[in-house]
Amino acid sequence: MKHLLIPLLVLLPLPNVVNSSHLNNQRELKVSSESTRESIELAKYLKDNGVVKYSAYWCPNCLNQGELFGKQAYRELNVVECARDGINSQTQICIDKKIKGFPTWEINGKLILGVLSLKELSKLTGFKN
Repeated sequence: MKHLLIPLLVLLPLPNVVNSSHLNNQRELKVSSESTRESIELAKYLKDNGVVKYSAYWCPNCLNQGELFGKQAYRELNVVECARDGINSQTQICIDKKIKGFPTWEINGKLILGVLSLKELSKLTGFKN
């Protein structure tokens, strides 16, 4: 029994290096990077043109996608929270849309799974800055 406890005790003091919101009991995605003028303009354009990002607060790819925009631009996006326990959860919409993974972008009625660069989003939506 002593032999099992020693490896466990070695692991306990290690700091938590994973920066994921669900570990801190937060129920929403927390984007920390700063936006550029271009990313804010793109986010507003996407929202004005009905583009939707389906997301889950615990999803690392969703956080990566948000960091590409920056926190100011991310607030402009039309984001649907799919996690049942997320803040402002809209799980039924995600079920109805048959969302299979995150992030999923809905552009002109087409669902596109995965992290997309701002350049890819611009090209897919016809955004010109």
